[in-house]
Amino acid sequence: MSRVTNLKISRAHLTSRVKQTMVAILSVTFGISMYIFMNGFMTGVNDTQTELAFSTLAHIHIYNDLPEDNTNLLQKKYGEDKLVNLRNAKVIQYTEGIKNSAKIIAAIEDHPAITGITPQVNVNVFFRNGATKLNGVLSGIDVKQESVLFGTEKYITQGSWRSLEDRGDGVVLGAGLAAKLSLTLDDNVTVITADGVSRNFKVIGIIKTTIGGVDNAKGYVRISSARQLISKNQGYVTDIQINIKNFNEATKVATQLAPKVAYKVESWNESNGQLQAGNDLRNIIAVAVSLTILLVAGFGIFNIMNMTVNEKIKEIAILKAMGFDGTDIIQIFLVQSVIIGVIGGIVGIIFGYLVSVLVSYIPFRVATLDTLPMVYDPQDYILAFIFGLITTFVAGYLPAKKASQVDPVEIIRG
Repeated sequence: MSRVTNLKISRAHLTSRVKQTMVAILSVTFGISMYIFMNGFMTGVNDTQTELAFSTLAHIHIYNDLPEDNTNLLQKKYGEDKLVNLRNAKVIQYTEGIKNSAKIIAAIEDHPAITGITPQVNVNVFFRNGATKLNGVLSGIDVKQESVLFGTEKYITQGSWRSLEDRGDGVVLGAGLAAKLSLTLDDNVTVITADGVSRNFKVIGIIKTTIGGVDNAKGYVRISSARQLISKNQGYVTDIQINIKNFNEATKVATQLAPKVAYKVESWNESNGQLQAGNDLRNIIAVAVSLTILLVAGFGIFNIMNMTVNEKIKEIAILKAMGFDGTDIIQIFLVQSVIIGVIGGIVGIIFGYLVSVLVSYIPFRVATLDTLPMVYDPQDYILAFIFGLITTFVAGYLPAKKASQVDPVEIIRG
């Protein structure tokens, strides 16, 4: 029979049971909208988690690694099969930090993947206010570059980040550390190094990142002030932090930079594997939940199409007796399922977008967030529509195949 005739029969089936058709369309709509919402929400959560993590974590970290075990150098030379007796051993002095950092930065800054480099001088110190003394880290930084790499300036809750450029005696403290020391803006805090060197700084800013290592134990000063505190020259740093265009390529770029640097070059994946694992697990959960929703919707459509076949079994027998072959019957029911899939997909995309927008306005005040995170990725909408069509096609094909194999003689006799 002609395709036009088959299309007319399909339309008649869809319009004769409007409620049943609407239920099928709503099944697709719900599945696709939830797929879009879940992927947008989980991507937003991952992006937020990554942003918070990279507020203090660089994509690539260059530092002077600890020396290897040199407790028995003679044993290494002569091997395990010889007895070695070493008396009055002297520990080889370990050179801390990175010298001539400007030369290292100049050697790597032209790499096309690098978007920013900042040096740091991190010192373990005690912060003291009156009788209260707490241990923590004083981080000497390049004020502008630090904010470029980590967005540090946006976490300032009191005072000014840029004031560090003009104040050699200024310090920005983590909110938790300042609270424990009972310090506010313009108060003085004493910083004491492990060697007993002390210096007074004025609190010119309070920072709150929701990261305990920063908020409860860290202070920021100009890099020159940190060098003066530990009596180091202008080229000395303890760390060189690097950001690149795509943080997922950090291991590859670190491998490329390693031959140019005489120090340890470490990617964030290597030092923080749990962060990558967390992102991967959340993505797997989001995809699993979304696909499960689509499959449930597919089973609903399958049940509806199967019910339609059973209800119209006599009509199918009559059609076959009139000359409609199995291909025509399959086409009639596949057209119905595809129409349901297309309509449900379009409505699902719209509804999924509206749900995502609505959720994005829900208050959620954590760190720099004011609302729940949501990402609107066009790829999610395209994939949701394609998956919806595939699900409805398969759900419609199985009953259609069953309908095409009906023996009209047996049905009419029955």
